[in-house]
Amino acid sequence: MSHFIDVILTIPLQKLFTYAVSEAEAAILQPGIRVAVPFGKSKIYTALVKHVHNRPPEAYTAKEIHQILDEEPLVNAFQLQHWEWVAQYYMCSLGEVFRSAVPSAFLLESETLILPSKGQDLDEGLLTDEEFLIFEALQHQSSLKVQEVAAIVDRKNVLPLLQRMFSKGAIELKEEIYEQYKPKLVRYVQLGEGYEKEDQLQTLLEELSRAPKQRMAVLALFQLQLETKKPVRLDALSIKSGTSKAVIKSLIDKGILMEYHLQTDRVQFDWGQAKGIKSLNDVQTMALADIQQSFDNQKVTLLHGVTSSGKTEVYSQLIQDCIEKGKQVLYLLPEIALTTQLISRLRTYFGEKISVYHSRYSIHERVEVWNNVVRQRSKAQIIMGARSALFLPYGNLGLIVVDEEHEPSYKQFDPAPRYHARDAAIVLGKMHGANVLLGSATPSVESYNNAKKGKYGLATIDRRFGNMLMPDIELVNLKEKSRKRLMNGHFSDRLMDGIMEAIGEGRQVILFQNRRGFAPIVECTTCGHAPQCPNCDVSLTYHRYRNQLRCH
Repeated sequence: MSHFIDVILTIPLQKLFTYAVSEAEAAILQPGIRVAVPFGKSKIYTALVKHVHNRPPEAYTAKEIHQILDEEPLVNAFQLQHWEWVAQYYMCSLGEVFRSAVPSAFLLESETLILPSKGQDLDEGLLTDEEFLIFEALQHQSSLKVQEVAAIVDRKNVLPLLQRMFSKGAIELKEEIYEQYKPKLVRYVQLGEGYEKEDQLQTLLEELSRAPKQRMAVLALFQLQLETKKPVRLDALSIKSGTSKAVIKSLIDKGILMEYHLQTDRVQFDWGQAKGIKSLNDVQTMALADIQQSFDNQKVTLLHGVTSSGKTEVYSQLIQDCIEKGKQVLYLLPEIALTTQLISRLRTYFGEKISVYHSRYSIHERVEVWNNVVRQRSKAQIIMGARSALFLPYGNLGLIVVDEEHEPSYKQFDPAPRYHARDAAIVLGKMHGANVLLGSATPSVESYNNAKKGKYGLATIDRRFGNMLMPDIELVNLKEKSRKRLMNGHFSDRLMDGIMEAIGEGRQVILFQNRRGFAPIVECTTCGHAPQCPNCDVSLTYHRYRNQLRCH
């Protein structure tokens, strides 16, 4: 019986593609495993298995896969179901969602290798001077990369040249796939075999009496092992002993010390000692009770709390309840800057249970967070991040918090999928059977309307934490002030009086301006062209006073 798989390719086409696999491969493969597949004439793509079946394609003959890339699924069933909803609702292909959702290190790249032709003898007179240089280089090397060919002929675009050589039978082309992600390995040292016992160590120290620096390194290692009860890093030993790494290397070469490597995450937080969550005041406790009641009724809940009302402490209590049940928590924030600020607050409550995921982290760091979530490690029980954290491989999600749910930055505009993280999070929560909490001091119109209609639950905190007073807000009619000639440039007399009063009391003043420049964009009415900065592709802002287009 023939076996086939339907795969998702990272291309903007709506259909799945079918490939042939052997019976042994079919026994290994399951949805969510990556495979490398040939596509087109020579390209190798990373694809994701969607189905394993026995139905051959009707319109074409199925090619065989290149190789299997995973032993276990990289993407789980919840993700595939969620991706299908995102693709259907936001009108894009499943491949575009796949490309956007996973760290690019998982999308193995292919590299064209140039090999000498194994065919019949070639008439070298048919080759041009540049082609002969490449042909001659291949007589001394088994293969060349495209960039190496470019260096040999001293030109950037060598693809047409290689294509001509291929058509003449002078070379062969092969696609080789390579992994972008490399785990971080840290060097550790320990005493070599035969030096662990106390009498052996004493003999060693006597032998090293004429090498004081090496003796100091061995003593420092022994001291670090006693103090920390943990593996000793090579650089930590160098600092503790006050010796260079060359001294430690000489001990390794002699067999006195043994060197080994341990894989470690690139992102490490100095968590310190976790403390308990702050006790809630009466208003927060009432809001928490309303939220839990709505969760019992399986409703998405909106927490409408004024600025500085202590919404984070309410979130923290819900997170604590969730992780005590052994479930995962997703905490979405609209901006990366807010993520950093909030980590420092929540780490005092939850310690090393928090992982952070956003685009400012490197590819390697994001891969490590992804792997920790797949394996449901305790260090990834709470995930904090911007909208991309929505696509991580959660397998046991219990709570989703969407903080500042009104923020427009939750909406992805370009490229596809053009999803809204708040709405996609609500759907993801329903798929997992997880509770979803939306929080804001100024809720979006649609969320507040859903809460008022009873579609969402609603909890309110209308007082600031510690009963601090709300700021006084005074509206000034600038048209009226201008008519009475009480304006000083852009400033009213009331504003000037307030500024002078604050300065007179030795206090500071902040003036917010809604934008710089006369117009944020200038567009040609004939062709629609909008001038952009040649350095960063940001639309140029028109400054009327200087009659200039400037980049901000």
